[in-house]
Amino acid sequence: MNDQPAVISPPMPRRTMLAAALAAVVVPLSGCGGSAGEAASVAPRESVTLPASGRPSASSEGLTPEPPAQDLPAPDEAIPKDPKRLADALTRTTGRLRDAIDDWRRTGDPAKGEAPEPVVLLSLYEQRVYRHLARNPTVASRTYGKLPKDMAARARDNVTAIRDLLSLAHPVSGPIKIKVESPEPADALLADFRRAERRFGVEWEVLAAVMLVETKFGRVRSPSYVGAKGPMQFMPGTWKAYGMGGDIDDTGDALLAAANYLRASGAPGDYRRALYAYNHSQAYVDAVLLHARQMKRDIRNYYAYYTWQVYVITTKGERRLTGP
Repeated sequence: MNDQPAVISPPMPRRTMLAAALAAVVVPLSGCGGSAGEAASVAPRESVTLPASGRPSASSEGLTPEPPAQDLPAPDEAIPKDPKRLADALTRTTGRLRDAIDDWRRTGDPAKGEAPEPVVLLSLYEQRVYRHLARNPTVASRTYGKLPKDMAARARDNVTAIRDLLSLAHPVSGPIKIKVESPEPADALLADFRRAERRFGVEWEVLAAVMLVETKFGRVRSPSYVGAKGPMQFMPGTWKAYGMGGDIDDTGDALLAAANYLRASGAPGDYRRALYAYNHSQAYVDAVLLHARQMKRDIRNYYAYYTWQVYVITTKGERRLTGP
């Protein structure tokens, strides 16, 4: 991640598929893994056939009256065009999202089940705002100046990461099938990330950022077009060398293998070299590290990223594959 759509790019060493949205577009690259993005709800293990036309995003169309404070944004809530109003909407949404995540962690159970509706809808709107800014650099630059300092830094990191991943995307023009499913519970994944960190010394935030970019935390389950498989998108040969006899489709096994590979490639001493070995793209490396930095700054950013949805980029625009 992370920010990805069904997009195909040139073969590289070992994985493939990159969610450029985060980023969140399904962007097949290659090397070890892939990516995913935002979307409308899709049943677990369901195969989605993407029509050649696709569905353009409505995120940048028009303005709507400000909803009452208690209301949640609709899945296709309009995004303001004016930078000041956009900054106000992002500030308000981010504050509400953080409160919703705190409530989820305090009164819900992130180790079981799905994220609550407020977290899902607020996170989706925030993700859509970031994607809109990533596609409109001039608007983004004007919007940063109208945000509080800490929020501007967060927005800049996320928008830059999404833009980096989108730069790797090659929009699809014909029908394709992408298998998607619900991710494992947020805290169950967090426990797996931390177990891999303890064993191999690779920071859990970096592993989480890779999984975000590759498959949106396991939502994308289709093999890449060059044959990379599983939630961390390993090529069979790489898996044989670093999978330690595990199951390539098992999340816990895949995270241990990813940490094993990154450690062998230079992490934690040189994350840039290790991530470049994982996927031969500097844009990919930059995006992963930007998302990891945000999770290190505030663990609530992990829970927000966890609810980012999968997008497919087509020649007719973006289409969301998962989410409400």
